[in-house]
Amino acid sequence: MITTLLRRLRRAVRRLGVDVVRHRPGGHELVRLLARYEIDLVLDVGAHRGDFGTLLREAGYRGRIVSFEPLREPRAELRHRAALDDTWSVLPYALGDRTGTAPLNISGNAGPASSFLPMLPRHRAAAPRTAYTGDVIVETRRLDEVWEQVTAPGERVFLALDVQGYEAQVLDGAGELADEICGVRIGAPLVPLFEGGRLFDELLALARERLGLTLMSLEPGFTDPREGRMLQCALVLLREDAAEPLGASELVPAQAAPA
Repeated sequence: MITTLLRRLRRAVRRLGVDVVRHRPGGHELVRLLARYEIDLVLDVGAHRGDFGTLLREAGYRGRIVSFEPLREPRAELRHRAALDDTWSVLPYALGDRTGTAPLNISGNAGPASSFLPMLPRHRAAAPRTAYTGDVIVETRRLDEVWEQVTAPGERVFLALDVQGYEAQVLDGAGELADEICGVRIGAPLVPLFEGGRLFDELLALARERLGLTLMSLEPGFTDPREGRMLQCALVLLREDAAEPLGASELVPAQAAPA
């Protein structure tokens, strides 16, 4: 009954040009993980307008952020957000498995769903406004080639990927420095969304086996509004043996079983 009423309400307000979406959860849980694992540098790949970096700051993360965004328009807003933050810098290229240039398909929602890979019909059907409107040639770099430029000795690095099917290529670009990555946040599709993109199981195995990381949390993500099915979530993995031990005051006592 309640679900039916909510659905009718959403249809009614859409006729007025307003869309109702779920409130985006805060990043406090992630920031607590970053603190426990002493992460002091987040590489924000596919940063777009800086929403993820802003989320981290609002949740209390005070370490460095280096954002990568190859598209000019969203990068301008990203630079504006980072301008007053001495520990947030912006670089104007994409990361992948090779250095050079490549055509990036631009999505109709001003960039968040832009990808080097062809978008599949399932994605377009669930979010028609994300359909590609053209492409642009952008600069690409390998992570191992820019590592010394963006990291400082001793920093514990967390890699946040919002790259629309290009996750495996970015991780391949880390090369022999993959062992230096202390954690990742990866958008993981549950169904094929981009041609050639890896799915949830493959990305989870890649992060576990290639990087030696342990799954810590799952974050809800892109959902098909027509049927309520989640199409993509985010995986958060960290190097388990690198965590600070929890103090006694941080441990929650187990509840006694009812008699």
